[in-house]
Amino acid sequence: MNSGLGVLIVGGYGTFGGRIVELLENEPRLVLYIAGRSLDRACAYCETRGKAKAKLVPTIFNRDGDLSAHLVALRPHVLVDASGPFQTYGQGRYRVIEACIAHGIHYLDLADGSDFVEGVHAFDPAARRAGVFVLSGVSSFPVLTAAAVRRLSADMARVTAIRGGIAPSPYAGVGTNVICAIAGYAGQPCRLRRSGRPAVGHPFTDHMRFTIAPPGRLPLRNTLFSLVDVPDLRALAGLWPEADSIWMGAGPVPESLHRALAALAWLVRLRLVRSLLPLAPLMHLASNRLAWGEHRGGMFVEVEGVLASGASTQRSWHLLAEGDDGPLIPSMAVDALVRKVLEGQTPPVGARAAVRDLELDDYEKLFASRTIHVGTRNAEDDGASLYARLLGAAWQDLPAEIRDMHDVDDAASAEGRASVQRGTGLLARLVAAAIGFPRATADTPVNVQFNTVGEAETWTRTFGSESFSSRQFAGRGRSERLLCERFGPLTFAMALVPEEGRLRLRPARWSAFGVPLPMWLCPRTASYESAEDGRFCFHVEISHPLTGLIVRYRGWLVRTR
Repeated sequence: MNSGLGVLIVGGYGTFGGRIVELLENEPRLVLYIAGRSLDRACAYCETRGKAKAKLVPTIFNRDGDLSAHLVALRPHVLVDASGPFQTYGQGRYRVIEACIAHGIHYLDLADGSDFVEGVHAFDPAARRAGVFVLSGVSSFPVLTAAAVRRLSADMARVTAIRGGIAPSPYAGVGTNVICAIAGYAGQPCRLRRSGRPAVGHPFTDHMRFTIAPPGRLPLRNTLFSLVDVPDLRALAGLWPEADSIWMGAGPVPESLHRALAALAWLVRLRLVRSLLPLAPLMHLASNRLAWGEHRGGMFVEVEGVLASGASTQRSWHLLAEGDDGPLIPSMAVDALVRKVLEGQTPPVGARAAVRDLELDDYEKLFASRTIHVGTRNAEDDGASLYARLLGAAWQDLPAEIRDMHDVDDAASAEGRASVQRGTGLLARLVAAAIGFPRATADTPVNVQFNTVGEAETWTRTFGSESFSSRQFAGRGRSERLLCERFGPLTFAMALVPEEGRLRLRPARWSAFGVPLPMWLCPRTASYESAEDGRFCFHVEISHPLTGLIVRYRGWLVRTR
């Protein structure tokens, strides 16, 4: 018998089980039983975790075998089922839950199948009698989504619509069980709510686009999300029965592979093929071998509702994860619950979907030590100035001098001094002349006129006697959450990113005459705004590999009206 709180992780050397171990192994009060059908694989996995502070014990566990013998021998305090795919379990699919209740062992699983999670409620009376908790669906869907909806709707009198989605990094590494689950339900009918009534959806044939953009962070690329059959479609309906529609999606990338999956799902929906399960091995190979793009992932939850005043509102919660931290998020609910048990905060007994057992505060404690950033955006902020709308909550973190310069209602002007450097090459001079950039000078007076028409701002910059203009506006569609600036036929979409007291403008997309162009052809820019000696300061540098420096101008401004 090992000392410490015993946690038996079924599928402990698999994709999700391994991530649970990675999250929990720094806790010396735990004994983690790394379980699966192969003792050799369990032993090999444990040998790779040489820095673990928890005690790791490899063991065999066969969910189709003598469960009582397994559990009596190990006597864990908590069992975590991280195997699956739960959608494919046939008769006896709840054998592990029944065995845990019989032996007084708490149970958690990462089930992502709607039917499986919904069926767990039938074990509530038995779990209560045994004094154990049985929590199903302990993952981002539906635990994190439910927590986000609660925060977003805290002051709403009624929730009318809920949407959400997960966009994993292309390098996240997708396990075989996840692919089998997707292949099993893609194109098949699933239950959801639309227009206030029960309806039928078909996963991966119903789509929406969304840009995940926590305020003050570089947004993810605008992402295509497709409907998925996850527990949220029913679990959230139980928490917010007044909601007219509930929709959850996934945004796998690269988008070309995503669209190929959608095309195959339509074959199932049209009953031209029975299921995509025979293609699961090929899908797994493609998703793990054909990966390109940024190693970033994210998640969003959007809620529409009615405030106590009767006004309608829309709010969204955004999560952005950099690098290898993103794939850990689906396993963080288990991490948080096990640590609660360690601290004597055991969840209430009973069997249920785990949609009430964690809040965003629990997650944010875990996010703090990772490169995971979250934030909210509210429709109530839509009346603010252009830059304030794009930055959301991050607007107030900027120096007052920057906020004052961009707080434009109708018209404004500013004056100051600037220096200008110009590229000397022929191409650089031609580009600068075509846009109207000023000539080189060590010091010149500068005046900027801001004029707002609708939701766009026209900036007219005058350096000495030379002027050039651009039009700035909030991006739409693929450029959502980006600041777009148009110089004649060229439009540049840039992310507004506050960093160490500066506001940086980072190019994300560009186009000519409305036609998108590849970023490797885009001019390079190093542009930022700052505050020095109580004045607004600017630094703009534009270059290109073919031309070298095109223009660099920097200086300061003060508002004159």
